[in-house]
Formats: sequence, structure tokens, C-alpha cells
Amino acid sequence: MSAPLLVELFTEELPPKALRGLGEAFAEGLVRGLSKARLLAVDTQPQVFATPRRLAVLIAAVSAKADDRIESKKLMPAKVAYDAAGQPTAALTKRLEKDGATASQLDRKTEGGNEFVYLTQTVPGVTLAAGLQNALEDAIAKLPIPKVMSYQLANSHATVHFVRPVHGLIALHGTTAIDVSVLGLKAGRTAHGHRFLGAADIELKTAGEYEARLRDQGKVVAGFDARRAQINAALKAKAAELGCSLGDYKTLLDEVTALVEWPVVYVAGFDKEFLSVPQECLILTMRTNQKYFPLFDASGKLTEKFLVVSNMQVADPVNIIEGNQRVVRPRLADARFFYEQDRKVRLETRVPGLGKVVYHNKLGSQLERVERIQLLAGAIARLSQSDAVMAERAAWLVKADLTSAMVGEFPELQGIMGRYYALHDGEPQAVADAIEAHYRPRFAGDVLPQHAVSIAVSLADKLDTLAGLFGIGQTPTGEKDPFGLRRAALGVIRILIEREQPLALNALVDAAFAGHAKAPATARTELETFIYDRLAGYLRERGYATLEIEAVLCMRPAQVSLAIPQLDAVRTFLTLPEAASLAAANKRIRNILQKSPPPSGDTFSASKLVEKEERDLYIAFAQVDAVAGKHLADGKFTDALTALAALQTPVDAFFDRVMVNAEDISLRNNRLLLLMNLNRAMNHFADISKLAT
Repeated sequence: MSAPLLVELFTEELPPKALRGLGEAFAEGLVRGLSKARLLAVDTQPQVFATPRRLAVLIAAVSAKADDRIESKKLMPAKVAYDAAGQPTAALTKRLEKDGATASQLDRKTEGGNEFVYLTQTVPGVTLAAGLQNALEDAIAKLPIPKVMSYQLANSHATVHFVRPVHGLIALHGTTAIDVSVLGLKAGRTAHGHRFLGAADIELKTAGEYEARLRDQGKVVAGFDARRAQINAALKAKAAELGCSLGDYKTLLDEVTALVEWPVVYVAGFDKEFLSVPQECLILTMRTNQKYFPLFDASGKLTEKFLVVSNMQVADPVNIIEGNQRVVRPRLADARFFYEQDRKVRLETRVPGLGKVVYHNKLGSQLERVERIQLLAGAIARLSQSDAVMAERAAWLVKADLTSAMVGEFPELQGIMGRYYALHDGEPQAVADAIEAHYRPRFAGDVLPQHAVSIAVSLADKLDTLAGLFGIGQTPTGEKDPFGLRRAALGVIRILIEREQPLALNALVDAAFAGHAKAPATARTELETFIYDRLAGYLRERGYATLEIEAVLCMRPAQVSLAIPQLDAVRTFLTLPEAASLAAANKRIRNILQKSPPPSGDTFSASKLVEKEERDLYIAFAQVDAVAGKHLADGKFTDALTALAALQTPVDAFFDRVMVNAEDISLRNNRLLLLMNLNRAMNHFADISKLAT
């Protein structure tokens, strides 16, 4: 018989940041275990429930007992199972006794010239009670618990280990309670409602009524996604009523969803005087400390209103609103105090204090790091012909806010507060903007530094980190990247490409290692390879094919910002009818040049071309080389590659009629030199031979 199966663990308050993952893992574990026991249909999708006080799973169709199955297993070679007279040996008799089988269940099969004895039995299907018991134990053992608690059971001295104390277990198959136990609890059919608003005990008649009865009688929205959607809709509705917006609130929405079972949204506020503090400080303290949703006006400016998601629905919420307003006031007052105190000290006077802040035990203090970044930012600014003096000033101040009270309280505000303090001190706008922007991009899809000074300082910060850590051998291994070097390399790539910076990567890496004189010579090559590997991944994400990327990146392009137009040129070239033939010819040219000793002492001479086909190729090559060279000088990579199409016919004719490795050494060398020139012309920025299939 198939029926819905409900399993619930009723707990004390679960860790909010882990709740969604715990709920999904619990469901996956149960489905995995029940599927293994053959109690579920293939591709069964469970309904997952997760609230602060429960993890539950409802599976639509679960069998009360798995079907019996025929199982055939190899026992032993026939010569071991039977003696010379064909009678069962002691080994076979003992094995049959162990398996509870008889000789009538045996078969003989020949495999590879040898005969083996097989036992064929009917294996009874597992009962739901047995299968669920194993599935429960396995699912709980494999939960991604961030921190395990140990607690004693109420009516025994036994100690249980779980994420939080568990006080109830439901295992209901249709209308039948299943006899299983876990974490010291026996399963029943009693659910429990909201701590204050709902029924304390709810006796379930069937598994399928769980969600509805919890909602109607228990005042619990059991589904995480359903509760999240309800909160989201209520937040948007309240914000719209007030003519405000919510900003970027999705991360907080997930966390708040894990804190409430019966969500209700209320509007609260704080004194307008606090709006004199930078809004980033107020937003962070409200979201991080209080789990409030700040509201913004049409221009994106913070207002004095905020939304509270409460777990209590009351007729008159005045006490709830006033209570939250009382709680947030001292937090905002602290933020204002930190801000006012920090502004009493000029940012530049904080820089020497960075000497007491350790950056890395092998790379010195933050002050030593700032000194390196300052020199590197100036060098990059000069390479890009921007304001080196301004870049060096910004770099000198770039880490100064690390010693401020506000950043000490909220590390997420580093750079942001530095910008505010720099403007307060009268620093140039470009310097202040660079202090904030040098951390960008902080994450995938983040905005990039926009102006020249900010770009130079941001590149300097990331390149110093990369060179320093590669120089001491602290490179990423596998998935481990504790210093965020992949993110730093991707930041360098995005800035160079998306801000169209005409900077050579090798020059940037050289400048970065100038501040790390003790780094081994191999570190520089390793870092360049690491950056090119990240560049390949970045280009794949932008939709370019591996073949196209390999053709360009194998040339190790110095100017990374040209990678996109070069790839576009390769992609266009591949659409030409001549592309396949030219790519194959280029591959043939490469192979010939690799296998032949390089011509020494000779120089190419058109007068030594004796065959018509080699003269035709030289004439066509000279014309194409001139045209392609002009296009390359103008940055027209697509035109440069498409110009190669004119070489298909003369190249094909050359290889059909001309023997490159002629017996005459002078003739052979001249032809090799022609191919060397042709190879150069065909592969200015992409290896066309990589496109041959």
C-alpha cells in the first residue's frame, strides 16, 4: 500500500543561518535512505518544511513494504562446491546453512571456461518501519550541523548529540503511526503549534493534513519558501504604502525567514537626527544587529522608517513597535559616537598606527603593505598616463580606516568609512573615491572602480596581495583559497577588460614583484599562469568556446584588455569557408617548422623561389601581410584575420606542388624561411592551428 509519509523533528530554536540547508539535507537524506530500501518511486520529490522549531518532510507516495525481489549471487567455483562423486562438500553445506538456503536453490553457470555455483533466493522486501529507521539515522548523521550540542534526555541519564535539543518526533504513514525512534524519542502523531499563538498539541489524523493544520490551528507557516514569499510580499506592500523602497535585502530576508513561524510586518522609526551619520553605518547596524529592514526614498537615501518582521500577531502592536524603537536607539547612538570620535583624528595620522597591525607574519605589517601599494599604484598610474601623485596619496591613506572605531565595530565598512573621513579631512575627491573603490569588486558582479586613480590603487592592492602570497608559496590548493587570491585575480582581469585598460600584464606583474624582492623567480611565472587560468574561466562565462579561448590565450597576450575583440575576430574567422583549410595548413606549417632544423646564416630571398606555386604564395603573402598589418595597427582584429582568406588557394597549391625539404640546402632553407614568415603573419594574436579539427 502506498500513502503519504510525514516525518518531523520538533526542536528548540535552530540556528537561523543554517536552517534552510538543514531542512533540505534532512529531506534529501530521508529520500536517499527510503529509495535505497526500495520504498519510493524513482525521482520522488519531497515537500520540505523548516521553521525555527522544526524540520519536517512530506513524501507523497511511500510503500508500506518494498516488493520482494529475486536475487542471484555467486557462491564459489563448482570444483570447490562438489566432490568427485558430485556430492556437496562441507564448504557448500556450511555456506547454505549460513544463507538459510537448500540445494534446490542452486544453479551452475560457466564463466570464462570455469563453472561456478550460484544461489537464487527470494529476498523479502523491507518494511517501512525498518527502512525508515535506517533512513532517519543516516539522514541525521549526515546533516550539515554547524555546531553540535550535547544534552541529557528529560527522563534518563542518556546524552544526545544534535544541533539543538529535540522534544518531539512524528512518523506518520497515511493514518498509521510508524514505530521508529531516534535521538532518544519514539515517534508519534502529535505536532506542536506556535509557542504563543497556536495550539500546544495538534493530533494529526493523516500525514497529508500537516501543513494545513499547523497553519490553521498552530499558527505556523511550515514551509520555508512559503514563509519567505509571505514575508517578502508583506515587506513590499508596507514599503509601497510608505512610498519607499527596500534596497538590497534578499540576504536578510532569508535570515529573518528562519527566525519566525508566523510572520507579521510592522512599521517603526528612529529619530531623524541619526541621519547625519553615514547611511551605510545605520543600514549595517539595523540589518546586522537587529534584523530590521531599512527603508529608502525615491533617490535611494535612507529614511527614518524601518520595517520589523515579528513572530507575534497582536491586535494593538504599539508595544512591539515601541520596544523595537527603544532597542535600535542605543545601537544608532553607538554608530553616531564612533563616527564623531573617528572624525576628530585626521586619516593621515592613523597611517603610522598600521605598523602595529599584522598583515601576514611573512609579509610584514599593514604599514609595510601600504608602502608597497603606494609605490605600485604610482607605477601603474604612470603606465596608464594618469595622475601618479594622486594615486600615491590615495594609496597612502587606503588602509588608514582599519584603525578607526567604526571599522573596528563593523569590518564590512572598511574603505567606505575611509572615504567619508578623507572627505571630512579635505582630501581631493579622487583620493576619497579611490579609498572606497580599491576593494572593488568585492564579489561576483560587483561594480568596478571607475576613475583612473581608483583603478590604479585597486590594481595595486590586488597585485600586491597576489605577488606577496605567491612569493611565499601561499597559493590556492584545490577548493581552498583562504586569502581570496582567485577573487583578487578575477578583479584584476575584470578591471583590465571592462575598464579597457591598455596595460601589459607582464609589466604589472613585474611592478608588483618589485616590492617583493625575496620572492623566488618561479613565483612570477606561476602568478602569470594563475591569472591566465582565471582569464580563461572568465571568458568561458562570457560565452566563448574553449577552442576560441585556447587559440588566443596560448599566445599569452600581454594586453588583456584586447582579449575580447581578439576572440570576436577568431569567432568571425571560423565562419569563413576558408577557415578550416587555413587552420589545417597552419597546423602543417607548425609541424614542418618544429621538425626541421632552423635555417642558420641564410636570409629569405624572393629570387630563390623557383616554383610557380611558391612565387604565387610569396606574392599573396606579401599583399596580405601588408593589409593585415595595417588592420592590426588600427586595432581591427577581425579585418586582420579575415584578410587571411586570400591565402587559402596559394597555400593549398604550395603544399600540393612544392617539396619544402628539398635536397638543395639553400632552396630548403629559403622555403623554411618563407613558411616562418607565413606562420608569423597568420598568428599575430591567435594560433590559427588550434582551430584545426
